[in-house]
Amino acid sequence: MQNTKVWFVTGASKGLGLALVRLLISLGHKVAATSRSVVELEKVVGTQPGLLPLQVDITKEESVKEAVGKAVEAFGRLDVVVNNAGYSLFGSMEEVSEAEFRQSLDVNLVGPVNVIRAVMPFLREQRSGHVINISSLAGYKGYGNAASYCTAKFALVGLSESLAEEVKAFGIKVTVVAPGYFRTSFLDKGSLMIAKNRIQEYGGDQLLAMMEQMDGNQPGDPDKLVKALVRITEDKNSPVHLLMGPDTYQTVVEKRKEDEIEMEAWKSTSISSNFDRLS
Repeated sequence: MQNTKVWFVTGASKGLGLALVRLLISLGHKVAATSRSVVELEKVVGTQPGLLPLQVDITKEESVKEAVGKAVEAFGRLDVVVNNAGYSLFGSMEEVSEAEFRQSLDVNLVGPVNVIRAVMPFLREQRSGHVINISSLAGYKGYGNAASYCTAKFALVGLSESLAEEVKAFGIKVTVVAPGYFRTSFLDKGSLMIAKNRIQEYGGDQLLAMMEQMDGNQPGDPDKLVKALVRITEDKNSPVHLLMGPDTYQTVVEKRKEDEIEMEAWKSTSISSNFDRLS
C-alpha cells in the first residue's frame, strides 16, 4: 500500500480511538495503539500484523517516552499522532475538588503535552508528520457543570494553534478536532466522571439525567468521524481547526456571532485604555 502510514493513537481501547484503530488496520496502516491496559486493548482489537499495543500512562512523561520509543523501534518512523485519550468531569467549580480538577487536567491536557514533547524530536528529524489533537465542542464554548473539562479542551485548542506555528517550518502539520455528540462510550460510567462533592443548588441532577437519556442516542456517527481523520492526513491543505458534527458547527457559528455583538457593545471601553496623547 503506497500511502501506508505509521499512526500513534492514545485512548485506543474504546470510543473514537477504538473506531480509528479498527479503520486504520483495515486500510493497511501500521498502528501503535495505547491504553492504560494492554489486556483490555487486545480484548477489543486482538493481535494482528501492523498493530503494536502499548500500555501507557499518558500523565507520566517517562511512560509516554518509553511507548514512543517502542513505536519508532518497531516501525522505523511516526507519521500521524492522535491525542485522543481523555474523560469528562461533571461538576460545578465549587463542587470539583482540587484533586479532581488536577487529575482532569493531567489526563486531558498534560497527557497530550507529554505525547507531543515525546514525538516531536522524531517528527522534526523526519521533517514530516501530522499531530491531531482531539478537543471538543467544549473547547469553543464554556458549559456550566463542565468547567474543568472545558478548561482542558479550550487550552488544547490554543496549544494546537501555537504548535502549528512552531512546527510548520519542519513540514509538520497540526489539526485540532472538535467533535460534538458522537455515539461512543464517552457518556458511559468510566468516561463521564462526577464530582464527589454534590451541591443540589447547581441543578446537576437534571443535567445528568439529560446525559443519561442521550447516551446511546447521540446523532454523530463515529465511523464517519474517523474516516475524516484519515482524510485530512492525505490532504495537502489540512485544516488547523476541524469542527465535527452539525451540532458543533452550528454552536460555534452562533457563539462567534454572540462574541462579536458583545465586543462591539464594549468596543469604546476596549479601545480607550491607552495613555492619553499629550497636546
